[in-house]
Amino acid sequence: MPNYALNDHYESFIRKQLESGRYNNASEVVRAGLRMLEDFEAERERLLREEIPGRLTDLQQDPAKGIPADAVFSRLEARHRAKLAKAK
Repeated sequence: MPNYALNDHYESFIRKQLESGRYNNASEVVRAGLRMLEDFEAERERLLREEIPGRLTDLQQDPAKGIPADAVFSRLEARHRAKLAKAK
């Protein structure tokens, strides 16, 4: 079985999970995380396959339902600035 290296942050996180008593060993913590990632990716794929095409059709039929590009970019820039400020 392969071994994987984790940085200090994740090693600490695993230790905290073990100390909480929810998991018996590090492998259980990693498997739980991988299950969550697998669920997340499956939901992402479902959205891309099922939800997005319908929403695109709705938008093409009624462009007024859309958000102007200026507003989208303003929101993205504000979100980016907030993340940069938080990282400092």
